[in-house]
Amino acid sequence: MLSAFDRRRTIAPSGYSRWLIPPAALAIHLCIGQVYATSVYKNSLIAHFGTGQTAIGVIFSIAIVMLGLSAALAGTWVEANGPRKAMFVSACFWAAGFLVGALGIATSQLWLLYLGYGVLGGIGLGIGYISPVSTLIKWFPDRPGLATGLAIMGFGGGAMVASPLSRQLLSLFDSGYDPSNSGSTASGSALVWLFVTLGIGYFVIMMFGVFNVRVPAADWRPAGFDPSTVAEKPMVTTANVSAANAVKTWSFWLLWVVLFCNVTAGIGILEQASPMIQDFFRDGGTSSVSVAAAGGFVGLLSLFNMAGRFVWSSTSDVIGRKPIYVVYLGVGLVLYLTLALVGQTATALFVLLACVILSFYGGGFATAPAYLRDLFGTFEVGAIHGRLLTAWSAAGVAGPLIVNAFLDAQGEPGSLTASAYRPALFTMVGVLAVGLVANLLIRPVPRRFHEPASGRDEMTPGQPVPAERSGS
Repeated sequence: MLSAFDRRRTIAPSGYSRWLIPPAALAIHLCIGQVYATSVYKNSLIAHFGTGQTAIGVIFSIAIVMLGLSAALAGTWVEANGPRKAMFVSACFWAAGFLVGALGIATSQLWLLYLGYGVLGGIGLGIGYISPVSTLIKWFPDRPGLATGLAIMGFGGGAMVASPLSRQLLSLFDSGYDPSNSGSTASGSALVWLFVTLGIGYFVIMMFGVFNVRVPAADWRPAGFDPSTVAEKPMVTTANVSAANAVKTWSFWLLWVVLFCNVTAGIGILEQASPMIQDFFRDGGTSSVSVAAAGGFVGLLSLFNMAGRFVWSSTSDVIGRKPIYVVYLGVGLVLYLTLALVGQTATALFVLLACVILSFYGGGFATAPAYLRDLFGTFEVGAIHGRLLTAWSAAGVAGPLIVNAFLDAQGEPGSLTASAYRPALFTMVGVLAVGLVANLLIRPVPRRFHEPASGRDEMTPGQPVPAERSGS
């Protein structure tokens, strides 16, 4: 049955508009971006299973770890089989994760929720995240940063849609649930129906992406695009490197460190956003920032996270991938330092600093695929991207661990002040400094890792096979 989704059946006909591809990618990323909205029903799950925050929080951790592992292990398969089959498999795993999770809630078996949303859903996350990337890069060889930013922006925006949607669905399934009250919890049956509804709904939306995605013909290229201009840019290669060879290069591992550091720093704020803004403006045990205002701050961070993925990745097409990461890491370092030292002096200043930091966090995700294309070509960029995302999995553990460890040593939640966050913020300054140095050390990939001309069946469409060069 899956042969109907083969790459050869998805080659675009002549005259097909490449601008139809970003909406197909968005259909996938908006759905899987729901993973950032799990906090909406976290308290309801805690009440239903009668367990603690750690036991429920593990579900999110499992999903993120599985995202990185599945993206790394399935990356080559995704490249070989094409985006349509990969996106279909992603939709199946993502929907199955919700349905198995619903079964776990209905039977009060927490391990089924781990298996469903955590493992199966996490696999759907990983495959879905990388499946449109290499296709977008092939359709937009002239603007790869803009293309990947359009899609990955959807992942950041998925929570903005899923959070209010989940609250309204829970209130529909449980009349006793108050979506405006952060302390209100929904019944087990409401959670079951929420998971079933989201699973089926997301599957239908993802099918829109599956049936609308296309790959360009081998001789296609954008009107007015001259492939020779690619070779004129520093750090951009016209050669191609396989995924197996990419992981043997210093450039790959330096970029791994760059992404790890950028994500570790950003996720540290994202994970603590609501209590952090309240603690920074706490005086005598009472915070001047209300729970509702803290919730609005989290929503604002999500907006900047999403916008940064598009704005900064598009900017990288103009100034280059290496310079934009200097901004993410170098300017981010200064912003973290400012936040630690004077962030508590004014709420507006705190919000501004945090929002720009989160825009860099999102921009780092969206720019990474284009950076990989510059360094390694288009041959197996999706597979290489999958391997790079293991940095996200590692950072998803390291970032919250660093922040929480420092905060646990400072006192009890609800009694902390701005000074309690300084050790963690200063640590993030050091993390960003390491990432900045790693970025500055990245160099073009040596010729010995390039694919021979005869093996380049996945070059940028319409691009003539050039002589081997590093792009330096």
